[in-house]
Amino acid sequence: MDQLVRAAGVFVGTNLDDLVLLTALWLGLRGRVIWLGQYLGFTALVAVSLVAAAGLVVVPEDYLGLLGLVPLGLGLYGLVRAWRDTERTPVAASGVLSVAGLTIANGADNIGVYTPLFRASPPAQTAGTIAVFLVLVAVWVYGARLLGRHPTVVRLLERVAHWLVPAVFVVIGLVILLG
Repeated sequence: MDQLVRAAGVFVGTNLDDLVLLTALWLGLRGRVIWLGQYLGFTALVAVSLVAAAGLVVVPEDYLGLLGLVPLGLGLYGLVRAWRDTERTPVAASGVLSVAGLTIANGADNIGVYTPLFRASPPAQTAGTIAVFLVLVAVWVYGARLLGRHPTVVRLLERVAHWLVPAVFVVIGLVILLG
């Protein structure tokens, strides 16, 4: 149960910004395009994270906690950037590949968090985490569809996601460092 909660927390923390993006995409694209593009892009992010985690096998177990510096650094950088950034640029997409591309472009933080998580977890736990992630992608896409029908919710997410996401990364980084 702890693994499920941890996997869900990591997914939510790394994909709050994606929820805003998906919500905006529902305003102008067909559902099939969004579903396929999101799964294609997310699968690519997980695959890159798995390869990077496998490459980190040479890192001794005693130093794995230091990998928490990656999400911690991303979170601190994001908080500073959110504090400085006053305008948000709208995102445009037209097909499955462009949705996948947006997901990947928006996913550097996912790779930065998933890589140390996968490296520090045994294979069975990593597989379970990925399974939770794939289920939550569906929840995310469907939730974004519902949110995309409420302009008030879209405006609220656009206001808070730019600082909330980095704050979650800081927490994830600290959990890895202290874990």
